[in-house]
This record gives sequence, structure tokens and C-alpha cells, in this order.
Amino acid sequence: MRDSRTLATITLCGSLALSVSAGAVSAETIRVGIGHQSMVTNTVSGGIVLEKLGLLEKHLPTTGKYEDVDYDIVYRDYDSGPPITNQMLAGKLEFGVMGDYPLIVNGAKFQETGKQETRFIAVTGYNLRGTGNGIVVPISSDVQSLADLEGKTLSVPVGSAAWGMTLKALSEAGLSDKVQIVNQSPAVGAANIQAGRIDAHADFCPWSEIMEFRATGRKIYDGSEAEIPTFHGIVVRESYAEQYPEVVEGVLKATLEAQKWIQENPMEAAVKVADWTGVEKEVLYLYFSKGGITTAEASIKDEWVDAMKYDLDLLKREVGVPDLDFDRWVDDTYLRAAYQAMDLDYDALVNSVVVTQPNNPDFKPAEIWFENKGIVTYDSVAEMLTAMEASGDAINATYVYDNLTGLKLFGKAAYLVRGDDGEVVAFLKKADSEQHIANHGGTPVVPGNALAMAH
Repeated sequence: MRDSRTLATITLCGSLALSVSAGAVSAETIRVGIGHQSMVTNTVSGGIVLEKLGLLEKHLPTTGKYEDVDYDIVYRDYDSGPPITNQMLAGKLEFGVMGDYPLIVNGAKFQETGKQETRFIAVTGYNLRGTGNGIVVPISSDVQSLADLEGKTLSVPVGSAAWGMTLKALSEAGLSDKVQIVNQSPAVGAANIQAGRIDAHADFCPWSEIMEFRATGRKIYDGSEAEIPTFHGIVVRESYAEQYPEVVEGVLKATLEAQKWIQENPMEAAVKVADWTGVEKEVLYLYFSKGGITTAEASIKDEWVDAMKYDLDLLKREVGVPDLDFDRWVDDTYLRAAYQAMDLDYDALVNSVVVTQPNNPDFKPAEIWFENKGIVTYDSVAEMLTAMEASGDAINATYVYDNLTGLKLFGKAAYLVRGDDGEVVAFLKKADSEQHIANHGGTPVVPGNALAMAH
């Protein structure tokens, strides 16, 4: 856990929130404590971006009853959601930013106390198909599919969305009792994949792509195959929200600005967040860019609530999580106020869901991130490959889209097929590329090695 703290002091004329002791007058101090996960791409708009761009200081209220308030702004950075919930239960944090499964546990554990509760108030990032979660094997492994995991050991952060995805995937494949599951954090799991100490590791965003980019791991299962949305969001302690609703609104306005910044400046955001977190900028661009894995939009959609209700049943069955009253817990009141203050149409956004589509005309089908000249787009994958061969410039990464789902991929992690007409199509899964060749002809661009494309 990493802790950073700032004291935003606003000294204005007024009489509210003042205490007088021995002739001294002091302003009320309101703590704004946020537990977040800087290494998780879907959460950065609710944590690290707020901190580094100073957005809370810009949006916290300073008039009316807040005229003489001092804000004690605290950011605590964690590797996963459960420690954030523990800190919130202990009264040490007001806000928590975490994934869908930890969000459910947060709400359920608070309700179980019978004394305090949280409210689910916003989304920080989502992927409707569930991409961002994935199962990875060591680069040299002969495992190509879930079926090949029979008799092997798979690690996963238990209680995470990736854990839920894994249980569903193994169950549907008839492997629930044939694969040993052990609990490992993202960093430990990634290190074990690199060293070949574990057969497979399942994790949430962006760890699968980190391992792909570093060429230490190869994805054999993508979260989109589970057909369950994945997202991250914000919870707040109910008592705090009732006492300081304008502060909650300010936090959400800051989050909306952070999301807008990412949407409008994906390359800049990737570079800066990489500097702040250590996650490679190329991985972050895969998430932040147009057509990328993450949609940074805050509205609470029916799809998210429905997905969490499904997830709750799994959590209750597998780890004994208590029940959760979603009608009490889900509260978009503060978010609606923030949208209105930012001149945004909440209802229009809540009824609009971004879902990837193959061959989307809004996006160029291929990109190269050159070390010296930045991002260059191409009208075809074949054109991108030609540019790679002809260029003498160093290449940071290449990007393409899955021909079946429209999901954005690293070029070096995709299975590419060149047709008889010279056109090249990309696939997330090797089996899909082989099926395409069987149906339409063509040849693999890089036979048998999805990560062989240089970058």
C-alpha cells in the first residue's frame, strides 16, 4: 500500500464550520480519503489521475457551508480491492475504487454490519465483452486452450473478477475439479509466469497484456469468452455521503474530467500514467486509445447491475459472501448531479453502451507506435506489415483488431492470416485463425508463434 496526502486549505470569509477554543478560530477539516489501484487501467480515472492532475482541488466545494473548510486529501494505493474495503470498514477511507467483484463484497460486508453501509456511485471504466480479464501461460508452454490445463495448476487473485471468470470458464469446460486453483496476487502471478513456476495465471486488467507485451506470457483465454461485462467503480461510505453530498459530487466531477482527459488525449494519458505507475505506455495505450479495451465513462447502467447480481450468486456459493440489497446500495443521485454540473446528459449516456464490432469503420484497422514519430495509422494490416518491413525507425508496439469481435490487440500477440488476395486479418485466438484458413484459405503470417512479431 502506498499513501500520499495533501492538505488543500481554503481560507475565505464566513462563519460556517468554525470552532472556537480559547479565543482561537479554526476551520473544519474534511478528510477526502480515496483507496485506489494505480496499476489497474480501469481505475485510474478515480485515483492516480485525480492525484497527479490535482483535479480534486479543482472540484471540491468552497462556498456555502464549505466556505471555511480545509480538505485533507489522502490517496492510498493498493494492489487489489479487499484491503480498500477493510480500510473503509475501519473508518480510515471514505471512498474506494475497485473492480466489480470487490465492489459487491464491499457493499455486502458493510450491509452485514447492520451499522454502516456504502453506496455504489459511479463507474470508472468498463468493457462490455469482459476483455481485460484473461488467462495466461508461460511463453514456452505447450498449453493452447483451457482443455490443456487439465491436471495443471492455475493461480488467480481469489475474489477478483478474473477469479469469477476463471470459475465460470472451467465449469463450462468441465474442468472445475481437474485444475488446481491457488491464490496469488497480480505481481506474484506475473513473476511466476515469467519464471515458469506456474502453469497458468488468471488476472484482471492490464496484467494479461503486460505479460503479452513483455513476451513473458501468452493468452489462452480472454474474458470476452465468458460473456460477462467487466468494470470498475467507486463506493463511498453512506454516512459520509449524507453529511457531505457536495464533496461526493466534487469527487465525481473530478472523475468525469479525468475520463474526458483520457478520452481526448489517449497517447498523452498513456505516457503520463506510465510515468506515474510503471505500467508500460504501450499497454496503457491499448486500453485508452480509440477502440481500446477500456471505455472510461461513469454512468451506472442496468447491464452493470445485472452482471453484479449474477456475480453475487457465485460469491455467495463459493466464498460465503453475505447477501446484498442492490436497491439500497446502488445510488446514482450524486453522479446525476455531477453530470448536470458538467453539462452532460446522464440519461443519454446511461442508455448507451460501447461494444466492440468487427471491422468498425470509425477506426483504422492497424496502428504502429514509432519510438520517434508517435502513432501512425494504416488502412489495412497488410499496409502496416509493409511499413514495418520498410521502416528503419524503432517501433514501440503495433495494434490490430480481432476479425471476429473487433477487440483491440497487440499486433505481436495476434494470429495473422494472409489471404490469397494479399489482405491480412487478425485473430485473438489461434483456433479462430485456423478455422478461417480452413474456410477461406490463406496462410499464417507467423506460423505457430503468436508472439513472434517484432516490435
